[in-house]
Amino acid sequence: MKIYPVMLAMVMSVCALARKVKPHDPDLARQMMRASTSVLLNGVEGWHSQGGNKVARYNTAMASARETRGCLDISVGCGYLSEAEVAADYDRLDHIVAVMWKLARARK
Repeated sequence: MKIYPVMLAMVMSVCALARKVKPHDPDLARQMMRASTSVLLNGVEGWHSQGGNKVARYNTAMASARETRGCLDISVGCGYLSEAEVAADYDRLDHIVAVMWKLARARK
């Protein structure tokens, strides 16, 4: 899948950002890492699932991408990260959500 490298880049970047957040808010940092890795893991699981399970995994990946965006928003709002630090991940997450939405609604 062409989206896999985008997902992997997002996870790597968000995990690096989580390390910057950790001294300020360890719980938020852990949640950022859990949510971001859930995007990739559920996407991969969806590619290898069938029927309703496939749709459920894509929807979970999409929800986790939105949760990751929320974690980044909180990190910026609290002053742990700057808008510039998260801008590329906002773009990646928007792309991931769009692809997961399309895959979840694809008719075979």
